[in-house]
Amino acid sequence: MNVVILAAGMGKRMQSSLPKVLHPLAGKALLLHVIDTARSLKVASICVIYGHGGEQVLSSVAADDLRFAKQEPQLGTGHAVAQAIPVLDESMPTLVLYGDVPLTTAASLQRLIDVAGNDRLAILTADMADPTGLGRIVRENGEIKRIVEQKDANEAERRITEINTGIMIAPTKQLKQWLSTLSNNNAQGEYYLTDIVARAVADGVKVVSAQPDAIWETLGVNSKVQLAELERIHQLNIARKLLEQGVHLLDPARIDVRGTLVCGRDVSIDVGCVFEGNVTLEDGVTIGANCVIKDAHIAAGANIKAFCHIEEAKVGAQSQIGPYARLRPGTELADDVHIGNFVEIKNSQIAAHSKANHLAYVGDATVGSRVNIGAGTITCNYDGANKFRTIIEDDAFIGSDSQLVAPVRVGKGATLGAGTTLTKDAPDGKLTVSRARQLTIENWVRPVKIKK
Repeated sequence: MNVVILAAGMGKRMQSSLPKVLHPLAGKALLLHVIDTARSLKVASICVIYGHGGEQVLSSVAADDLRFAKQEPQLGTGHAVAQAIPVLDESMPTLVLYGDVPLTTAASLQRLIDVAGNDRLAILTADMADPTGLGRIVRENGEIKRIVEQKDANEAERRITEINTGIMIAPTKQLKQWLSTLSNNNAQGEYYLTDIVARAVADGVKVVSAQPDAIWETLGVNSKVQLAELERIHQLNIARKLLEQGVHLLDPARIDVRGTLVCGRDVSIDVGCVFEGNVTLEDGVTIGANCVIKDAHIAAGANIKAFCHIEEAKVGAQSQIGPYARLRPGTELADDVHIGNFVEIKNSQIAAHSKANHLAYVGDATVGSRVNIGAGTITCNYDGANKFRTIIEDDAFIGSDSQLVAPVRVGKGATLGAGTTLTKDAPDGKLTVSRARQLTIENWVRPVKIKK
């Protein structure tokens, strides 16, 4: 099967310099949603018709399995499909999709493909209580005879509630012939793809229809309002699937998944959480409110408290993170690690049962087991030009307000006194301090403010 995706429109109502089909839905361009759905079908080729913002479209979605054809100027949907004629294989039918209709499911498209077979023109239609502005399906004795656009319809035709979604599949040899005969003698002055229905009827080709599982599958995006509406529909669909899998969502209306979220059993997710990229939450994971988690793996029983940011990180089983913690790329936490409020970890590995409970920065570090990192501790990993690594071995205790100037090593069981600035290795099992000796200045008088 050939697939042609129409993606040449400007999208004036979007009020944006970004081409309409590149606006994101659930973190992915509208056009990519359609391409990915097409890929899930048994297709021989996919041709994207582009126009406005052409170079942006090409650079954003280019892939080895895609072909592109430029529509310039834009003279209607029939003219758009005609641009793909040189790459269409006549031995198989052609499916027409739209780059701004992102939520059509593979199941509904497969239903359309099945009724079409190899020799029928099949249209995805839907029944709408208010079909204003949409093309109507005109039937005679139950048979589809033509499609009439709103601006060209008479009063009786405007009362028809069965609408054309625009998605259709046709035998390619006849499609090419029909496209060559289209006229722009209509209210829009455009070459309508829908006019091929009358051509098919005239040629004795049977015109059939299939319906989607839900009306939202047929909805397109022409404005930011419609984009927002589809975003909520899509997110609610995702939430419903998670609930059906047993995930506990405290409010299904307040979760955003912008990628793939895989959850084990007894996972609980509080409100306002955003999941991006590929995220895995194993059995018994709890995610507090307003967390942002991207490309991360959270192991069984971990508790991510409110307002945490986690990106390209691994969190071990039974670990406690946050609230207000940030795990940056390269963070790998073993089992039962505690990372508390206002602690930032970057490109560091922390072994089991270690803790950094508040107000610390651990960057480019290797931390052993059962290590306690006190409040205000900083691994000074950057000298302004290069980064260096800090090693803290098992059972070390890092006193509050310490600075570890990398490259440096803290030995097994070592203790750093509070306020230490460590520039040399601290030996195993000993106390190391670097603060100045405490002095009390006699006869000192606090200055007072001079009145002016």
